[in-house]
Amino acid sequence: MNNIEKDIAGTTHTPPVVRKKTPLLGYGLAFFFAAAAFFSGMQVGSAGGGETMGLGAIFTNSAPKGEVDMSLFWKVWQTIDTRFVNSTTTDPISDEERMWGAIQGLVSSYGDPYTVFLPPQEASIFESDIAGEFSGVGMEVGMKKGFVTVIAPLEDSPAQKAGVLSGDVLVKVDGVSTERMSVDQAVFKIRGEKGTTVTLTVFREGHEGFKEITITRDVINIPTLKTEEKEGVFIITLFNFSANSESLMQEALRAFVKSGRNKLVIDLRGNPGGYLQSAVGIASYFLPTGKVVVRESFGNGKEEQLHRSTGKELGNRKPFETVVLVDGGSASASEILAGALKEHGVATVIGTPTFGKGSVQELIKLPGESSLKVTIARWLTPNGVSISDGGLKPDIEIEFTKEDREKERDPQMDAAIKHLKE
Repeated sequence: MNNIEKDIAGTTHTPPVVRKKTPLLGYGLAFFFAAAAFFSGMQVGSAGGGETMGLGAIFTNSAPKGEVDMSLFWKVWQTIDTRFVNSTTTDPISDEERMWGAIQGLVSSYGDPYTVFLPPQEASIFESDIAGEFSGVGMEVGMKKGFVTVIAPLEDSPAQKAGVLSGDVLVKVDGVSTERMSVDQAVFKIRGEKGTTVTLTVFREGHEGFKEITITRDVINIPTLKTEEKEGVFIITLFNFSANSESLMQEALRAFVKSGRNKLVIDLRGNPGGYLQSAVGIASYFLPTGKVVVRESFGNGKEEQLHRSTGKELGNRKPFETVVLVDGGSASASEILAGALKEHGVATVIGTPTFGKGSVQELIKLPGESSLKVTIARWLTPNGVSISDGGLKPDIEIEFTKEDREKERDPQMDAAIKHLKE
């Protein structure tokens, strides 16, 4: 069973972790560049063979426990079948499409934005996304307070260059309202071929009215990490938790040790997440062997799965102080790492509350080339706090305002450096 997580990709799903035998940290966070290989909270399974079921058999085979009276469903089906007239088109609706709609209604009744039924076409696109095909606008989206919301645009992506910001609420995609639209449906509409355009209508807190942003899709190159020094402080900016993030972080930490500095900033702002293994591996450079990095809770009295530090070393490393920077674009794997370092007392977290993507999805292949993405677990911090419940709260809250952005100021980084120097 492969686990995949989407937390960093672009126009097709990704930003909320791929988990080869580990959950995807952020499935449902849609990276609008068609990649989706970064969700740390996804598993892939199968719901059986590919035989075709008749419509009646759908509701009689493998029925749930207890009696379920389906007479109302069939009454509505038959009534619409004989009386419905489409007011906008003469194209007929097939029985198969009606069945997909019925299943989507069943799935949506659970009220979980990350539990989604994918008809064949959407299922095919989703699987191509997690296979690593990168073309789109380069941003990740998730559901927040019932609205499709930008988690973060990728560094140097078409979305970032066009002015998309973390926290932008997507009101329309090419003029089509996103009301009642799932994350996956929004991703499906935003993704597209290189060179084509998509127009997003967004609501931005603090601004009047709506803003239209037209973006030209392109091949997305995902940055991973960069380092710099500022005022005697070593800064590591991690853009995502990809398959090679841990090895790059190891190199960066070695450079930090060689620099002779003893003050470190790990900047996770705008980092939508990625592989669970990367988050646990990076945390292991800061935590002793056996310390819990994150808890995976399956609910219903089931035993939690604990993901622990392996206590990795970097040679003769002197004691140092660490600050982790986060914001509303920090999701999934970012929240796991920041939460672990915060609660074990090895880092001070500065910034604004994180996105709050802390659930694990399983991708189940169904007959007829359709799929079901269903939430099966939640991520909890070492102290048992649900990441999905409002995100991670920083130790020191510092806002980053519109005026700061326009004047190219970074009060959060300034606060981190000041905290370390004091």
